[in-house]
Amino acid sequence: MKFKYIFLSVLFLGLMACETDVENPGAIYPDAYLDIDSGDADFSTYVAMGESITAGFSDNSLFAAAQMNSYPNIMAGVMSMAGGGEFTQPYVSDNVGGINVGGAQFWGPRAYFDGAGPALVSGSITTEATSVEAGPYSNMAMPLAAAITYVAPGVGSMEGLMAGQANPWYVRTASSNGATMVGDAMMQQPTFVTLVPGNDFANYALFGASGFPFGPLELGGPTGMLAGVVGTIQTLSSAVPNGVITTLPDPTNTATYNTVPYNSIPLSAEFAGLLNTALAPPYNGGLAAAQAAGLISADEVALRTLNAVVGNNPVLIEDEDLTDLSALGLPSIRLATANDKINLFALPNLGTVPDPSNPLGIWGVTIPAPDWAVLTANEITEVQTKVATGNAAIAASVPSGWALFDLAALYNDVVTTGVSEDSFNMTGDLVFGGFFSLDGYTPTSRGSALIAKRMMEAIDATWGSNLSDAGLDIGQYPTNYPNGL
Repeated sequence: MKFKYIFLSVLFLGLMACETDVENPGAIYPDAYLDIDSGDADFSTYVAMGESITAGFSDNSLFAAAQMNSYPNIMAGVMSMAGGGEFTQPYVSDNVGGINVGGAQFWGPRAYFDGAGPALVSGSITTEATSVEAGPYSNMAMPLAAAITYVAPGVGSMEGLMAGQANPWYVRTASSNGATMVGDAMMQQPTFVTLVPGNDFANYALFGASGFPFGPLELGGPTGMLAGVVGTIQTLSSAVPNGVITTLPDPTNTATYNTVPYNSIPLSAEFAGLLNTALAPPYNGGLAAAQAAGLISADEVALRTLNAVVGNNPVLIEDEDLTDLSALGLPSIRLATANDKINLFALPNLGTVPDPSNPLGIWGVTIPAPDWAVLTANEITEVQTKVATGNAAIAASVPSGWALFDLAALYNDVVTTGVSEDSFNMTGDLVFGGFFSLDGYTPTSRGSALIAKRMMEAIDATWGSNLSDAGLDIGQYPTNYPNGL
């Protein structure tokens, strides 16, 4: 059985049509005599393709309430006023989030704000990848989906799942074992499509630009990101007259990497003294010896030298770009600088003692934060360069009759200047900024409503529709969901 949902957005907008303005009791919104028109577009069969943002992934998981408020579902509710048909989504089984594979957890539950920061909700994960609810669905977006997986056979197969080469959310919802995401989209004979071209940049950055676990971020080549983008666009545009393609946000510019300060480690005078007298000298002395032997420069010695202070200290990190001195017994570690960005998901580990029998083994202090937990300056430059190159290629690939929506620019505006909409100012701050969910990258439901509203404005400008006149108010969508929802 497909999970189907008759849009909450339609209900809300219908109620708004009867709502009286306090300042002007004679006014109603929207205008009772206003028709919502599709213009030159045809919304009768709308299909959304994409990744986490499009799927309704929020607070670091996919759960039913956020799926209901995904931006495609919000848009479909408005499109239904202009000839749009039913919009189906592959709803998961609960509001805990997460997904199991054969009863074992593949992805964990969603986060919620416990008053101090992100915390995991209580409850059991009940969504099972092997319990197939076959599609296709109108929302063909899958969490974490890279661009090449849109066109790759086997990504939705049980065999691929058992081999660790499939997307479990797609396995659960693929129309058949051999289906592809773009094939399932085309099976529905869409008249209008939106496409967010992949989670590639976010996936790569999330694990410290290391390539784990998704592999290196390759733009070119037959299995590279752009091959997936071009193949998807060519397939869709061969039969779909109109659609919207988006650019991709720069993940290094989001709350995932701009929430945790690089100097997040508070140390007492006693412990700082212990580090400086007992633990740091052997390492610092080794660096001096390496310099004397001509193995490293004075600048690298200065970068790698460890020195603890009373108060906030930089996080101790691994850095693969440092000269390999393992032959001297010296690890490639250093203190983070203001040019590095600490991953939000490292926060629960900072300052913890993994092994109680070793009280001096402190994560981020004497145990370096691993590669996934930080983006170094070089890695930030690498990711940003690839984002710019990829977005330029996406913009150049927009077919005739389609439009480009600059999602990357919207994200950037939220972070740099804030975005005002419907009496709300959306900023890049975690929790209180309103736009980013608790994973720091995907939007809140209100953020999804903002995306929907801005994308509909772009659709109106391109095809002469008036979707924006429906009166969508982003304030009707929440910024957080409580525990026990």
